[in-house]
Amino acid sequence: MAGRVEFTPEASEDVAEAFSWYERQQPGLGREFETHLDSAIAMIRAMPAAGSPVHRGLRRCLLARFPFAVYYAAEDDVLVMRAVLHHRRDPRTWRRRA
Repeated sequence: MAGRVEFTPEASEDVAEAFSWYERQQPGLGREFETHLDSAIAMIRAMPAAGSPVHRGLRRCLLARFPFAVYYAAEDDVLVMRAVLHHRRDPRTWRRRA
């Protein structure tokens, strides 16, 4: 099990944007998105190597119900969340954050 989890500023912005978008669609849906994100992060913490390797030490974990993926890297005892992106986003977005 990994130690602490850190979000890069870009990943935090990704989460805030997704939360806001879902809340505008239906009140409470943003919170549901965050609940699924929390579950994905808990799984990542429990099994950091379980995410699919995608690029230079970067791994991907898909969210349940929402078309988003968490891109993260294990660095020493820290799990760094580099991006939380919709599946339709340009793949170069997460590659720039690797």
